[in-house]
Amino acid sequence: MSDEDYFARLVDPDRLRSYLEAELGPVESFDVAHHREGHSNETLFVTFGDRELVVRRPPPGETADRAHDVLREYRVMDALQETPVPLAQTVLGCDDESVLGSDFYVMERVRGDVLRDAEPDRFAAPAHRERVGTELVDTLSAIHAVDPEAVGLGDFGYPEGFTERQVKRWSEQLTWAFSRTIEEREVPALYDVMDWLQSNVPEDPPATLVHGDFKLDNVMYGPGTPPEIVAVFDWELSTLGDPRTDLGWLLSYWRDPKDPEPAVPELTADFMTGEGYPTRQELVARWEEATGITYEHDRFYRTLAVYKLCALGEMFYRRYLEGNSDDDLYPLMESRVPALADRAVRIVEGEEPL
Repeated sequence: MSDEDYFARLVDPDRLRSYLEAELGPVESFDVAHHREGHSNETLFVTFGDRELVVRRPPPGETADRAHDVLREYRVMDALQETPVPLAQTVLGCDDESVLGSDFYVMERVRGDVLRDAEPDRFAAPAHRERVGTELVDTLSAIHAVDPEAVGLGDFGYPEGFTERQVKRWSEQLTWAFSRTIEEREVPALYDVMDWLQSNVPEDPPATLVHGDFKLDNVMYGPGTPPEIVAVFDWELSTLGDPRTDLGWLLSYWRDPKDPEPAVPELTADFMTGEGYPTRQELVARWEEATGITYEHDRFYRTLAVYKLCALGEMFYRRYLEGNSDDDLYPLMESRVPALADRAVRIVEGEEPL
């Protein structure tokens, strides 16, 4: 599928302009561009008069249940505007699918750096590198410190049984993807991991607001120094639940110098192994101090994180096979998901310690 064809499936610029002008007023200049970073919901950059806006919508085609709930993302971001959690300013949420063919929302664009493959030159000093890590875990701690009732999110989820449901939900997502990808190849190790997770769910975990996808490339650092996070993105999986699942997810992406080669190099930065960056154990200690919560059952939470990555990768692979994505990463999941499954097994067996 050509870039032009895929763009046409994402947005009709005339319809989007008409909607925005009806809501925000007429403008003389208007432009839409597809932002190709990220691999889940789609992001469009919109020039709307003198404003820079961002539109978030699901990918086209069939998606797994609840995997791309952009209006849920909009609700939590809107609710957290006056809290210490750094966020882009929300503008509009729209459930009228006649505009783009899906739900979507609009926010103000924030400028800065998202650290995906390398650190900005201005951060290349030990003190700044340490601050990159501490800002990251302090921001996660701020999310976990939010009083959901106070910001109107008291009904945003069901904390009781959350961790067990996480295992069930991601197993269902994986099974949904397998129903198509099994025609190409199987990943038997994931069934063993599934059984282990189901048998090792921690009892009575703590409950807070959780982000659901908190990691280094889902935050933006402002343009100055010292490093400061100015926005947290990708809230589509947020809910009320077990904060250790957020920390385990963050840790699954954060690399230490002792780590083996990554299972998915395309999604794995390694610059945080440089001098000055905190280790995973140091991030855990800072989170525990800030939240007052002990990070117990590390093998479970990091295994769950990698299992979720397997499920996401398999869903990506299914969408590729069905022609519903032009993302170059998706076909690579044929081999990357089995490699991730092997990593999950290593964590279960204690071969990849914290």
